[in-house]
Amino acid sequence: MDHQPKFFENLSGAGKAIGVLTSGGDAQGMNAAVRAVVRMGIYVNAKVYFIYEGYQGMVDGGDNIVEVSWESVSSILQVGGTVIGSARCKSFRTREGRLQAALNLVQRGITNLCVIGGDGSLTGANLFREEWSGLLEELAQKGKIDAEAVKKYAYLNIVGMVGSIDNDFCGTDMTIGTDSALHRIIEVVDAIMTTAQSHQRTFVLEVMGRHCGYLALVSALACGADWVFIPEYPPEEGWEDTMCVKLSENRARKKRLNIIIVAEGAIDCHNKPITSEKVKDLVVQRLGFDTRVTILGHVQRGGTPSAFDRILASRMGVEAVLALLEATPDTPACVVSLSGNQAVRLPLMECVQMTQEVQKAMDEGRFLEAVRLRGRSFENNLNTYKLLSHRRPDAELPKTNFNVAVLNVGAPAAGMNAAVRAAVRVGITEGHKIFAVIDGFEGFARGKIKEISWGDVGGWTGQGGSILGTKRTLPAKYLEKIADQMRTNNINALMVIGGFEAFESCLQLYEARASFEEFSVPMCVLPATISNNVPGTDYSLGTDTALNAIVETCDRIKQSASGTKRRVFIIETMGGYCGYLANMGALAAGADAAYIFEEQFDIRELQANVEHLTEKMKTSIQRGLVLRNENCNENYTTDFIYQLYSEEGKGVFDCRKNVLGHMQQGGAPSPFDRNFGTKISAKAMQWISKKLKETYRKGKVFANTDDSVCLLGMRRRNLVFQPVAELKSETDFVHRIPKEQWWLKLRPLMKILAKYKTSYDVSDSGQLEHVAMLPKEAETGAI
Repeated sequence: MDHQPKFFENLSGAGKAIGVLTSGGDAQGMNAAVRAVVRMGIYVNAKVYFIYEGYQGMVDGGDNIVEVSWESVSSILQVGGTVIGSARCKSFRTREGRLQAALNLVQRGITNLCVIGGDGSLTGANLFREEWSGLLEELAQKGKIDAEAVKKYAYLNIVGMVGSIDNDFCGTDMTIGTDSALHRIIEVVDAIMTTAQSHQRTFVLEVMGRHCGYLALVSALACGADWVFIPEYPPEEGWEDTMCVKLSENRARKKRLNIIIVAEGAIDCHNKPITSEKVKDLVVQRLGFDTRVTILGHVQRGGTPSAFDRILASRMGVEAVLALLEATPDTPACVVSLSGNQAVRLPLMECVQMTQEVQKAMDEGRFLEAVRLRGRSFENNLNTYKLLSHRRPDAELPKTNFNVAVLNVGAPAAGMNAAVRAAVRVGITEGHKIFAVIDGFEGFARGKIKEISWGDVGGWTGQGGSILGTKRTLPAKYLEKIADQMRTNNINALMVIGGFEAFESCLQLYEARASFEEFSVPMCVLPATISNNVPGTDYSLGTDTALNAIVETCDRIKQSASGTKRRVFIIETMGGYCGYLANMGALAAGADAAYIFEEQFDIRELQANVEHLTEKMKTSIQRGLVLRNENCNENYTTDFIYQLYSEEGKGVFDCRKNVLGHMQQGGAPSPFDRNFGTKISAKAMQWISKKLKETYRKGKVFANTDDSVCLLGMRRRNLVFQPVAELKSETDFVHRIPKEQWWLKLRPLMKILAKYKTSYDVSDSGQLEHVAMLPKEAETGAI
């Protein structure tokens, strides 16, 4: 993409006033969005106002609309809910209410609004914008404002951000709060599973989602639930029998627990509600199983926002201010959202109309249409769930006589087991025999290979680490032995789940094809490493879990620092030479600086950072947080930076250091990693099946083309299979990182939010797209 970079320095907010409000139901991450809007607004020299209590505060005016400073939003990044309050407002629905709101805004010169809320709040904002000039004229006729004000404040610009835990807004992959709500649900499910296991119980869990089944569907996928009820996809007639048969079959296979997830808006095909109590009674009456109901309720809205939500909200907040600065009287009200890992702007009313279409389709019983309108990501989740949750009888399965081996390579990463489970189950459904290789290529060479069945991988999604065992050993030194094992076990395809070593391994096997024809089989690499340093993908499996571990620790450290005052913490993160964890961790934790290998720094920059922190200690925010990637510089070590800061900060602040170490590799996988692992693995196994059919000739598989050894990665908005041979040129093998990394574009964002002057390339943003034009293939950064 050859374009001249466009920098936002040319956009000035001088003379502009921006009002920010949160409206409708609260969602975790709203505060991160508020913080980003305030800081970006002040950064471009605009005035920024809090509008407390949503539209109610706009109508009431007075102390509800207050100009804010940089420090006003300190320490709110990690707080759930919304610190500026949210209220349902009846008066704003009347013209009188909106007239009063317009007066309150004009009196303060506010003609730019950033609204964070659901579709109702955003529709209200759009109506307000359409009526604006009429409202001002009416105010002038009543003598409340003069003709000069009517002219000066003639246009109202509006940008929306969707804050809703339900993820029920069309046009955006993930709404602010959805990922955090999934964290709450999965925490509860993981806890319930241990007690259910002890007593052989069935649990019926009710989750939020009156009109949208996203939370129920994704949590069912993430915990491997036995059954899920969602409003968009009601069960077929006679579901009661089908469900009971399935539950008792699972028990007969020695499964000690059953999990059933019900969305609060679940319905049957006659639009009659299906409640959690109804499901419980059915299980007890028909099967006599010990059954309990747990209704999660408002727990899902609470708690601290996840790393994903903080980064999403921070990016959206900055993008919203840019959109307001660029808005003209002719620009339609827009929503800033995320498609894949790209910020996009969409016309607000197109999104609202499409969201209402879904509800209409459901009301009219057009359920397949409703699922399609929810978007590609929702549809894929549903199809993957159907594929993995229900085992077809052996007699119905195709028989392909292909053997596929699955193995883990490199360091353990959360989500690996979810990927293995999906590979095994999809492989069996496709008719293959699946073989598990223990301990990576080292185990492969020693013949540690066994067939693995559907039931063997039950309950694997929530397990951290690598159950199969993993080693960093590359196959180069064992090529002959591995070829022997592949011949002995008649292995026709390989799925390699792991980090940079997995990519290198498949490259070595590909390059050894001339000497060993056993390697002329389809191979697929699934990137799984906390470092996120694999070429060909924007995200690796396990990165999200590691990022959450880092952010959680930083929150605790910040809390301890705010108690002692005037303290700066230096925190070392993992990642090899890749600065992703340090950079994104800094953005999500609200750090003051992040030192990474990709952006060289010298003693002058370290000195400037110390001076910056010295200035900060004079304000009301008397603490500092600095992240350092473990390999960012061989001489400026964590100890060196700690000693430098301690010396230079003498008398102003004191210093502490923390090396986070292997805690970043452990822990239960986050909902994102469970789902990402499940979905990419299912897709990869389907690709392997296709390649096996294409390359099967005269009774054997022979695949010798470049495109038969691929890495499945997420690129911008799509999941793509890329030949490892082609990725070779994109890779820096010395430092084990891709030559180009998308997230470096977000680096200035962290600096801006930490009050550094910097330049920010905004060439990618600023294009208003249309909802229907979003790529249909967008299999996205959404889970």
